[in-house]
Order: sequence, then C-alpha cells, then structure tokens
Amino acid sequence: MELSSPEPGLDRRVRRSRAALMAAAIALVEERGTSAVALSDIAEAADVSRKVVYQHFGDRDTLLLEAGLDLARRELLPHLGDRSPAAPREKALTVVRHFAEHRPFYRALLTGSCAFALDRGLIRLLLPVNLQGIQQFYGDRLSPQAADDLAAFVAGGGSAFITTWVVEGDDPLDPEAFTDRLMDLMSVLMGAVDRLPRKPEPKDAP
Repeated sequence: MELSSPEPGLDRRVRRSRAALMAAAIALVEERGTSAVALSDIAEAADVSRKVVYQHFGDRDTLLLEAGLDLARRELLPHLGDRSPAAPREKALTVVRHFAEHRPFYRALLTGSCAFALDRGLIRLLLPVNLQGIQQFYGDRLSPQAADDLAAFVAGGGSAFITTWVVEGDDPLDPEAFTDRLMDLMSVLMGAVDRLPRKPEPKDAP
C-alpha cells in the first residue's frame, strides 16, 4: 500500500470524484463501525462506478488510508498552526477532540488492515507540529538532531497513547480529562530531558 500526498494539480473532476469517495468512505465506516465496507457500497454512496474507485485508489485499504489522512489534513492540521508559546495544551486538546469526534471511523481503521499505514501516516503529519513545540520550548538548548529525535519520540509515543484511548477508552470519551493525562506525561518527559547532562561545548582547535 503506497502512501500518497494530495495532488492539487489533478483535474477538477478527478478531485471531485476522489473527495466524494473519501467522504463516502468516512461516512459509511463511521455509520457501520467497521472498515469492512464493500467498495461497491462506497462507490454507490459517492455516485461513481467501481471502476472509478480502482482508477483512483486501487483497493479499499488505500482508499480508507487516504480518507483518514485527508480527514486529518482538512479538519485537524489547519488548527495547529498557532505559534503562540502559551498554546501547548490547546493544541493537544485540539488533537484529542478531533480523534474523539471521529472515534468510530478512527477506531475501525486502527483495528483494521490499514492500521499500521494509518498510524505511520498520522505520525508524519503531526511530526512537524511536535518539532515546532519542542523548538519553542527548548530554543537552542537542544541540538537540531536531538530536537528531531525528541519530536519523533513524542509523535510516536503520543500516537500509541491516543490510539489506545480511541480504541479502548470508555464511552463517552472525555477529551478534557485525557488531555490532562497527556500534558502530565509531557511534563514528566520534558522535565527528564531538562535534567540530562549537557555535553561540553567542543573547544576550538589551537
């Protein structure tokens, strides 16, 4: 299964068909609570032929993967661009609310055959947001490599934590309480990083 990026240069009719198929896939998965939705049902809901589904996506898993990533790009990422240093909890709450709002869809995908690909794709989408927050918090106290590594660690760990909550959490999900738990973990992690011994600055060669 190949992960692709949005293609703004596509023909308008192609973009409309892709958007209709992804919207239909999300609606049907959310309604039925399973990713095992027949392609013929998705095609019918999108008012296109099965041939069009295969032309655009190839198979159901790729369609569902792209639908999940497109949902996050459209409804989540635009709300995470605030550079204010006072916004970490609000950003975290925005992420958590997004997954809670679309729980049936994400839970179905994260327990289905495209779970790994979706998890990797969501991590890649959110990695720049994590890196931005770490750079704001630490400034130049971390090397670029250490900042990249910490951002990857936070993105991967946060993804696993949120996935467990979405899949196994009690109904109804409580975004505020979960965000508090997430921020507590981040405080512990950031405090631990702050206590790490600093490497001595390299001395200039004589």
